[in-house]
Amino acid sequence: MRLYRHGDDGEAVRDIQDRLGALGFASSADTRGSFGEATVAAVSAFQSKRGLWVDGIVGPDTWRALVSAGYALGSRILYHRVPMMRGDDVADLQRRLNSLGFDAGNVDGIFGPDTLRGLLDFQSNRGLAEDGLVGTEVVDELSLMSRATEKHGREVVRDHQWLQTLPPTIAGQRIYVDPFCRDEAEAVATWGPAVLLSTIIQASGAVVSLSRSIDTAPTERVRALRANRLGVDIVISICHPRENEAGVFYFASDLSSSIAGEALAAGIAELLGVKHSGRAIPMLKNTRSPAVVVAIPQIDETAVSAIAQGLIGLYAGSGEADPPA
Repeated sequence: MRLYRHGDDGEAVRDIQDRLGALGFASSADTRGSFGEATVAAVSAFQSKRGLWVDGIVGPDTWRALVSAGYALGSRILYHRVPMMRGDDVADLQRRLNSLGFDAGNVDGIFGPDTLRGLLDFQSNRGLAEDGLVGTEVVDELSLMSRATEKHGREVVRDHQWLQTLPPTIAGQRIYVDPFCRDEAEAVATWGPAVLLSTIIQASGAVVSLSRSIDTAPTERVRALRANRLGVDIVISICHPRENEAGVFYFASDLSSSIAGEALAAGIAELLGVKHSGRAIPMLKNTRSPAVVVAIPQIDETAVSAIAQGLIGLYAGSGEADPPA
């Protein structure tokens, strides 16, 4: 899709404003259909709330998030199809199934095969029709059981188990190094540090895959899906901060977060002297393995060494995380 930004107008902008308004992000100070300062502010507030990059521009990721946010569990029938259904209702379904012990995979808002398996297990366990459809009967049964049982989701348990069973060294681990490439300047600036990081951790025995070549710029979503196909153990991305927001980011949303990603992000952030916090951008949301995005303005040799040290230190301190209650 095209990008919608300050100065644009038309029916598509009106649709964006209506969706934002329905979610509580008003842009009424702007003329309907005109992308003015109030719409920029509303888009930015929505992006911040959803853990997206905050730039006030509606691109593919912000648009998907706007559409997803419009769905609540029970507002439509959910099922597995191609292309897969997406939305906050799917994420809520995954969270509820996981908390009840029916493994629906990561809480990513995408109704994939893992979610279907978790749903079918739930339907079988509760004596419901095993049709893979989430309608009123399934939603009511989930609500009834959720009120009686409040537990950590399966994704949280998996993260803690992952941390507990890490080997003491990085040797043999499959690391995915991802130099961001949202524009030509960033693609050039992140390539050298990504190669240097790869060299450092390869010297410690890791098996490294780069997400792209020097002369290509695949989208963030495509690079995330490649990490899944390769079955890597950890994803580390390097990028320039947007709006001067430096930090190390791990996956977190209103419904779920990555405990393993947070542990890695905290270690790297401490060494870099920046904050760590949750985000729901594609590289963090769409990857199955623990992932972090390092966003700092100066990605020099010292910073790259700190990133490598933080990663290696996670393995050196493996087994120290407490299990969930």
